[in-house]
Amino acid sequence: MANNIKNQQEILAKLNIHVLNPMQEEAVSVIETSKNTILLSPTGTGKTLAFLLPLMETLDPHLEEIQALILVPSRELAIQIEQVVRSMGSGYKVNAVYGGRPMSKDKIELKHNPAILIGTPGRILDHFMSDRFSRNHIKTLILDEYDKSLENGFEEEMKGIINELPSLNKRILTSATQGVSIPKFVQLDKPKVINYLTEKASAKLTLQTVVAPDKSKLNTLLELLQYIGNEPGIIFCNLKDSISFVSSFLERHNVNHACFSGGMEQKDRERALIKFRNGTCQILVATDLAARGIDIPEMKYIIHYELPIHEEEFTHRNGRTARVNAKGTAYLIKWEKESLPEFIKGSKKVDISKKAPQKAQFWETLFISGGRKDKISKGDIAGLFFKQGGLNKDQLGVIELKQDCTFVAVPLSIANELVDKLNNTRLKKKKVRISVL
Repeated sequence: MANNIKNQQEILAKLNIHVLNPMQEEAVSVIETSKNTILLSPTGTGKTLAFLLPLMETLDPHLEEIQALILVPSRELAIQIEQVVRSMGSGYKVNAVYGGRPMSKDKIELKHNPAILIGTPGRILDHFMSDRFSRNHIKTLILDEYDKSLENGFEEEMKGIINELPSLNKRILTSATQGVSIPKFVQLDKPKVINYLTEKASAKLTLQTVVAPDKSKLNTLLELLQYIGNEPGIIFCNLKDSISFVSSFLERHNVNHACFSGGMEQKDRERALIKFRNGTCQILVATDLAARGIDIPEMKYIIHYELPIHEEEFTHRNGRTARVNAKGTAYLIKWEKESLPEFIKGSKKVDISKKAPQKAQFWETLFISGGRKDKISKGDIAGLFFKQGGLNKDQLGVIELKQDCTFVAVPLSIANELVDKLNNTRLKKKKVRISVL
């Protein structure tokens, strides 16, 4: 049974959101009154909250069964949505399951049914086939970034899952891509379509071309970063090998950064995002995996180190900046003998000879071996660093609380000192290890 159920206004107050954006307002209204909805909106416009708010209204607090299923194409998106649901403090239990983590963890967490289950299609179907919980009470199905799930080859798994849901009466599909066909097995009958993809972000997005004299473009990339200064941004590459190439170059030039690609271990990808979110790393070198479906902060720029091959990739990469009401710049690094793809229009050459002031890295990330399952809260973590660590409020950065561990941003200058002081401290009766990530 759910506890302390909050209504929409209470949830928004907890999230410190005073007004929904127009897309969210329309989506909430349509989803509440429609059986089938397709929500099309650019990356970073708040689609997750737009479907979660009306979803909460459909849940029965007295029913101890899974009532809503959210299918996502990636582990990162599953984790992100789970975090959003938890931050809402709705009173409903939520769990995310996905490939790449031990099945034993899933079994422990699913001993008590969540009201909302989030997962990648393969892992969800595994649970279905093992009959780990009843599907009879799942009335709402959300296919978030459904086109990406189809693109990733999950069609058969999705079909198998939907065929196992006898009580569905509401379907919500979301995407940041226009014109993707919906398979018949989704059984989407006369859906209401909310389309905000037609509202171009071009007025807020500036395209600038940087011409590189050599084919590797690395020195030009470094000059561009020096021109931009210490601002968070993403350097997009087409290939995993390119990321290694760029990363090695940046390391040689002492440019602090993190990497993010499908070739990395799940744990390493998560930690790269944590360090990027909390400011330990200002730069993320990434493949198109980072173009959508991950929770990263607003940024003023992205860099196309390698030019995108398809227009869709170009659109999604650019969607990481100039989000909602903000302005942003997409830089295209072009070898002087290279031509821009036909779909890239309106980009102007920029002179990057002027250097912006460079600031030294301020934050470092600490790992703590205790999390939610140990009944540890963010308040407990803050108390530890304030009381025993001697920090003031300005010295405590972002705290990310996970199921079995926590990550905390602290000033780089005192990170090792804090480890020496706080390692093996007791938090909620648990002795926790603390180390620099």
